[in-house]
Amino acid sequence: MGRVETAVDPSSTAAVAAYRLHGAISWWDEVNESPIWQDRIFYVLAILYGVVSAVALVQLIRIQMRVPEYGWTTQKVFHFLNFLVNGVRSLVFVFRRDVQKLNPEIIQHMLLDMPSLAFFTTFALLVLFWAEIYYQARAVSTDALRPSFFTINGVVYAIQIILWLIIWWKPVPALVILSKAFFAGVSLFAALGFLLYGGRLFLMLRRFPVESKGRQKKLQEVGYVTTICFSCFLIRCIMMCFNAFDEAADLDVLYHPILNVVYYLLVEILPSSLVLFILRKLPPKRGITQYHPIR
Repeated sequence: MGRVETAVDPSSTAAVAAYRLHGAISWWDEVNESPIWQDRIFYVLAILYGVVSAVALVQLIRIQMRVPEYGWTTQKVFHFLNFLVNGVRSLVFVFRRDVQKLNPEIIQHMLLDMPSLAFFTTFALLVLFWAEIYYQARAVSTDALRPSFFTINGVVYAIQIILWLIIWWKPVPALVILSKAFFAGVSLFAALGFLLYGGRLFLMLRRFPVESKGRQKKLQEVGYVTTICFSCFLIRCIMMCFNAFDEAADLDVLYHPILNVVYYLLVEILPSSLVLFILRKLPPKRGITQYHPIR
């Protein structure tokens, strides 16, 4: 029997594709414009942030119980800040609809943006820690690193607070754009910091003898954390640029819940969860081996 060939009408194929695209757009708009879906998505984000916050607190308590004789090490501060940042973000999303009603409007920006600044400080601690290890291994003084860390954070917070005060005094759209663009620059700075010191530490560890104890595990740890943090801050930089200049990408409104869930998952929830998992190892008990923060 001869093969029967069925001709495909290009116009019908295009029509089906257009119909499916229209359906997807309609679904997106329906979810974005639905108060019920908005609340559901914000509550989901609140729950996710709450879980990450609880995990960080539990890990902090476990570290304190393991080495109570040590004070606030870098590891403990990192977990405490993770608990604080994610806990505050969880509360903001629980009351997200009420936050949107606050006046003056600058209070909304502060409640939504302050956790992002604290997130920057939290992960900048890892850059500081890696920089200290790198320079100590090369017998270079690290005395200036911690003052530099506090200075950089102080300047970032000071500039952002000044911008908020100016926006409060004279709320013009150009200043809001400038504030968002500034934070995009801060995120890019953080991404480059992870690339610089994470990359340097990774290359230094690769030069260690293959038989060195823990070499491979440390390589993986530094490599994974560098990749995760560089990616999350770079994505945040790009998204903040769109957020600043494109109204369709505005994250500070109720009617973009899908964009909010994608953004916060990629730049905060997933990175925090993955890094907490990678750095889950408890420090050794005192007397067994020398304790070194963030293992």
